[in-house]
Amino acid sequence: MSSLYTRSKEYTRSRKAQSDSPPSSPSPIAKTLRHERLSRLEAATNPTTSDSSYSDRASSRSSAYSRRENRLAALSSRAEEESNKDYKKLYESALSENQKLKSKLQEAQLELADIKAKLEKAAQQKQEKTSDRSSMLEMEKREKRALERKLSEMEEEMKILTELKSDNQRLKDENGALIRVISKLSK
Repeated sequence: MSSLYTRSKEYTRSRKAQSDSPPSSPSPIAKTLRHERLSRLEAATNPTTSDSSYSDRASSRSSAYSRRENRLAALSSRAEEESNKDYKKLYESALSENQKLKSKLQEAQLELADIKAKLEKAAQQKQEKTSDRSSMLEMEKREKRALERKLSEMEEEMKILTELKSDNQRLKDENGALIRVISKLSK
């Protein structure tokens, strides 16, 4: 129920809005048509009864028709001239707008080409950096492996050195014991 109410309300609003608007000024064609209607109305309200008036009315009709045709021809020629002028103006404005748009397009294309060149240059530099980085990483990996090998070799040497030290100490102890035994035997 409420949807029907809103529709009718909107309808009345739109009708009010249309009727509230002031009337537009009549065009030249409407003015001439109104003038013709008024002249015909006046001719119909003042009838003459004589035969000469009948012929006068016939001649006035033919002259009215010829005047009407002349006015319509003049109006149509004016309308054609105005439309031709309008078309010419529209064509010229469209042509100038097209030229403006073409220049903007060329500027945009130049800017695009410049940005593409910058992007390619940046990508190339990045690729060089990554290739440099990758080569640096490979060199660092090789150095790391070499250092790890050296470290493992040094750890093994350290183990051997500790074993040798312990063997050397044991031999010194044995040598001291033998020297004591020999000195006891020689006494």
